[in-house]
Amino acid sequence: MAQRIVLNEISYHGKNAVAEIVNEIKGRGFQKALLCTDPELLKFGVTAKVTSLLEENDLAYELFSDIQTNPTIENVQDGIAALKVAGADYLIAVGGGSSIDTAKAIGIIVANPEFADVRSLEGVAPTGYPALPILAVPTTAGTAAEVTINYVITDAENKRKMVCVDVHDIPVVAFVDPDMMSTMPKSLTAATGMDALTHAIEGYITKGAWEMTDMFHLKAIEIIAKSLPSAVRNEPTGREGMALGQYIAGMGFSNVGLGIVHSMAHPLGALYNTPHGLANAIILPAVMAFNADMTGDKYRYIAAAMGVEGTGQMTQDEYRKAAVDAVRKLSADVGIPENLKDIVHEEDIPFLAESAYADACRPGNPKDVSVGDLVSLYRSLI
Repeated sequence: MAQRIVLNEISYHGKNAVAEIVNEIKGRGFQKALLCTDPELLKFGVTAKVTSLLEENDLAYELFSDIQTNPTIENVQDGIAALKVAGADYLIAVGGGSSIDTAKAIGIIVANPEFADVRSLEGVAPTGYPALPILAVPTTAGTAAEVTINYVITDAENKRKMVCVDVHDIPVVAFVDPDMMSTMPKSLTAATGMDALTHAIEGYITKGAWEMTDMFHLKAIEIIAKSLPSAVRNEPTGREGMALGQYIAGMGFSNVGLGIVHSMAHPLGALYNTPHGLANAIILPAVMAFNADMTGDKYRYIAAAMGVEGTGQMTQDEYRKAAVDAVRKLSADVGIPENLKDIVHEEDIPFLAESAYADACRPGNPKDVSVGDLVSLYRSLI
């Protein structure tokens, strides 16, 4: 069977990468942007790093910042209305997964109006046309939304997150500039960094993994494990490493899928508005332990990439435990809580488990799961 890899047309990496946005806009003949961002980035001047470039070069844009941390169907529909009023012919997304995911949904629906209800985009939607062009400027080192074919929109009415997968939604250009990530507070840096590690580990062990994506994921694990503590301290080398590591992880998992860490995290965001990276970080070690017996020798290489020494001499049980312990240690070192007891209510666990089982990421898990398994995993974390 042929394997498929989908990536951006162009991506820019490193300090001052965002300045290349001017040449890309002019070179592509774009006329006016709808710039999607979130209110906090606007408030603290992060978005201004992009808007100032546009203004200095007389490039027209309209702002759209009515985007929640977990963007909703209503946010997307409001964005579509704003784009039409503005007369924009392309989108710029400045932010983390919330801004970029919202831009993806807007761009897809503008090009494929038969999906205007948004709910019909869940799963692998049969869209016929590429999204309105999107230029993505990530401000967090975690989601890799700028290089993936996935986006997540919250159905607030039904208290669930919809995972949408579509090769037509990928941004045409990504500007991965560590300076755009330098204002992230420690807690957000830690949570989004662990989100990136989750992408790399789940992508490495998912049922769809193959040699090329294994290469991406192992390198991403190595870079993230080395860089995240430094990034939490807001050191430039750590920021640079995380910007690259999370992007490489996105290159992989976008093309092979994820697993039940994400399936379990999504309902927490929908029901409690839990930040996605935080949920992933807490859940990851428990799911790694659950999946271990279906991963062959891959945990040996995960442990080694995490910096564990002597993995070549370890037994299977030893290197599997070493991999899980290394993830737990990194998580603790960057200040992630060790359990969900302050988030999850016991009475909600059946609903959470059913939602996780229905999630689009669940089939990719290396170990088949039941609703009962998911109930047990949630309970083990409170």
